[in-house]
Amino acid sequence: MSSPIDTFPELLTALTRPTALLELGLLLACLGLAWAVCAMLRPKDALPDPDGVAPARHSQGGIWFGQRGFDGALFPILALALALLARVLMRDHIPVAVFRLAVPVLLSLALIRVSVRVLHAAFPTSALVRALERTLSWGVWIATVLWTTGLLPVLLAEMHAISWKIGGAPVSLRSLVEGALSAGAVLLVMLWLSSIIEQRLLRADSMHLSVRKMAANATRALLLLVGLLVALSAAGIPLGALGVMGGAVGVGIGLGLQRLAANYVSGFVILAERSLRIGDTVRVDGFEGRISDITTRYTLIRALNGRESIVPNEMLITQRVENFSYADPNASITTVVQVAYGTDLAALTPKLQAAVAAVPRVLPTPVPAVQLSSFAADGLELTLVFWIADLENGQGNVRSDVNLAVLRLLTAEGVEIPFPQRVVVHRTGGAAG
Repeated sequence: MSSPIDTFPELLTALTRPTALLELGLLLACLGLAWAVCAMLRPKDALPDPDGVAPARHSQGGIWFGQRGFDGALFPILALALALLARVLMRDHIPVAVFRLAVPVLLSLALIRVSVRVLHAAFPTSALVRALERTLSWGVWIATVLWTTGLLPVLLAEMHAISWKIGGAPVSLRSLVEGALSAGAVLLVMLWLSSIIEQRLLRADSMHLSVRKMAANATRALLLLVGLLVALSAAGIPLGALGVMGGAVGVGIGLGLQRLAANYVSGFVILAERSLRIGDTVRVDGFEGRISDITTRYTLIRALNGRESIVPNEMLITQRVENFSYADPNASITTVVQVAYGTDLAALTPKLQAAVAAVPRVLPTPVPAVQLSSFAADGLELTLVFWIADLENGQGNVRSDVNLAVLRLLTAEGVEIPFPQRVVVHRTGGAAG
């Protein structure tokens, strides 16, 4: 694409020619063809469900197709390629006017879409991404306007004239801006690669979810480190200067960031040794729930009532943690009932066991047990012990189902559930005269 210096007035004149309508029709055809290709190539799992809710993270953070197919990065890239092809084919036949404006606009849109989609895929819950998205969009569109009007080369020349010395080496404002843009581009590529690798790892069913999570976190950290080194080199910063910076970072970690570093290291240790896994039911510091996510800095535990606890990984390493699912996902639950003295326990016990075993969530093995736990003041206290395999679904609901089944059985069998009784002795009469 040639520079538009000294050609902007000619461009405005060319837009008023009849051939501009032909170009406009070809441009609309390019956009329609790009939209049709995106609609055909869009994966079925990226389509929204009938309730209108995005089904998975793929549709929310898909780089190529986005949420609706045409709001991803593929649509502007295809439209740009088709527009460039159409411009080359008709360059020798008619004056090019519309495509000279359309190509920079489509190029800017492609850059914005790729950058924003990569950031959303890498950081899907970050609020900072939205602010960065607006800043990036404004910057790209301003640069497009400057390039189209011919002011961008003039601005770059003025920025090159602004220079100063850093460590005896001359540095211009233009070189700093170009270095920052190059560094940003390299980091975006690394984030793109890490996002693709992370999605493939998390979809692999051959490994446990915790192992896949650890591999994804380690891959992202490694790629970001490589990307940072390449970005610094692209920005013109010598890598030898990183030795001094590394020493400063080491001092900072030793003084103020040791807890943060400990949490990151603890996160990798937890994922590596698999003492805690995503899906385990645990109790930490009096909070009980199911582990829904393990990040490099913290572990997210969700209770049955919807409350979520963010636990630093260091706490999971240094403190006592109860894991109800570590060796065996099955858990035993007990409930207590009293029957009147004189009840035939030999005949009642197998019926109680059968009634408890008939509750849907109760496991048939181990067989529910009925134990005579105490000779209470008002009756015989029986402890019913049963096992479940889905502790994450709650204990109170299955205990209630068991109690209701026991109550129905005792009522049907005519077994009395005693209530507290007290003997009151009333003495009358006075002293003998």
